[in-house]
Amino acid sequence: MRNKRTLYLRYLGLSSIIIFMIGPLIWMILTSLKEPAKIFTQFFPSPIRWENYIEVLNKVTFLKQYWNSIYIAVLVTLFVLLFASMAGYAFARINFPGKNIIFILLLSVMMIPPEVTIIPLFLFMRDLNLVNTHIPLILLPVFGAPGAFGVFLMRQFFIAIPKELEEAAIMDGCSKFRIYWRIMLPLSIPALSTLTIFTFLTNWDEFLYPLIFINSRELMTLPIGLSLFTDETGTAWHHLMSATTLATIPLLIVFFFAQKKFIEGMTAGSIK
Repeated sequence: MRNKRTLYLRYLGLSSIIIFMIGPLIWMILTSLKEPAKIFTQFFPSPIRWENYIEVLNKVTFLKQYWNSIYIAVLVTLFVLLFASMAGYAFARINFPGKNIIFILLLSVMMIPPEVTIIPLFLFMRDLNLVNTHIPLILLPVFGAPGAFGVFLMRQFFIAIPKELEEAAIMDGCSKFRIYWRIMLPLSIPALSTLTIFTFLTNWDEFLYPLIFINSRELMTLPIGLSLFTDETGTAWHHLMSATTLATIPLLIVFFFAQKKFIEGMTAGSIK
């Protein structure tokens, strides 16, 4: 009897935590379906107003900003996966002069707040005539903190792979690149899935770099575009919540397809 009571209390506690965590998400979805005059006067939308989504989608700048966020996040994720896996393999398996010092310097990139380097980066990109383009939004995350985190994650994963696999491949005449491409990458799918979710999520929600480097509305990304629903006359909550609901769809899709490997990647190395 005591065990059942304890089990019920656990379920009650977990249910309360879940409701508390998904409460803002539920409120966002319900608000996106309300009439503007009833947003703060009713909890459930009555009547349901699907026109909020249609009005948001009819905004040309919103669709362009949505596409900008998608293709920038995808490109950054692909580049980070490629460079981080190659660099992580090099740091884990290849001996070269100054390897440890270079790795420590690489990790130090994650310790520097982006606000500290944003002015020098802006001046550098301005001298290259890259301001108000998407190139800084792609290059800076790849060679900044997200890329450095990816190198660290992949290095730790490659270190856990038995060296006997690599030694057997070397005896068969495989080059370093072939070992990396044919053996290491297939084995590192859990780590790559974890890195995919972290990188895509980070860049999808990136606000600082687009705010600094982008001027025109057509080139803005979705986080900046969502802020445009608030002006001097107030906030269009029905449109803002509809746009925010649409903005969560790519995140859910990425996590849905990578969640199994994500859990494997998070627990990699904890069990031998």
